[in-house]
Amino acid sequence: MWVIWPLALLGIFGSCGNDGKKPQDDARWAAVRAAMVQTQIAARGVKDERVLSALREVPRHLFVPEEFRDQAYEDHPLPIGEGQTISQPYIVGLMTELLQVKPGDKVLEVGTGSGYQAAVLAAMGCQVFTIEIRPTLAAQAAERLKRLGYANVQVRVGDGYRGWPEEAPFAGIIVTAAPEKIPQPLLQQLAVGGRLVIPVGSFYQQLKVITREAEGYSEKDVIPVRFVPMAGEVERTP
Repeated sequence: MWVIWPLALLGIFGSCGNDGKKPQDDARWAAVRAAMVQTQIAARGVKDERVLSALREVPRHLFVPEEFRDQAYEDHPLPIGEGQTISQPYIVGLMTELLQVKPGDKVLEVGTGSGYQAAVLAAMGCQVFTIEIRPTLAAQAAERLKRLGYANVQVRVGDGYRGWPEEAPFAGIIVTAAPEKIPQPLLQQLAVGGRLVIPVGSFYQQLKVITREAEGYSEKDVIPVRFVPMAGEVERTP
């Protein structure tokens, strides 16, 4: 059974509140975010200013457990519970840029996790549909996104292997866990010209971009990566 949380609270574009923090705290975190974007992401070749702006805006430290908050902007992934992680900031920036989405585009995310990637896409003005197979993580992410005021996000509890067919087609699909092979239902839910950004493999994984052409698909390998395995139906599909 699907459970869906709509988060259309503040209009079409995402924004965030201060979560009850003092203005000087906000300024300190903003400075840390700016440094993260400059030294870890832009310096490694991510150039899309809409992506960089969203990463400067979204309070990443509020998407990690409190005990890891002081590490939120460091150059590595962090645990978020149930054996899952929030991706390294550079990987979030790279995968978001590879999607090549624009304001108003529909984007499907498979693997909500803490909700951070969904918040980045919402801050870019996308309509985000995000699926998380773990009910506790999904509920936490939905509450967090609502509390921070991100609009145009829907969080669904379920298996992301078959996507979100009633909302297809999508201008972009981003998968934040690694299947051993690409789920065909996700390819079928891409709009023509749309992109699927996905890590693929078991121990050795490759970040791939698959683009739906007028006829067929094109595929490009980007970089080696390391993600948690994709769970659910994909594990039982030959």
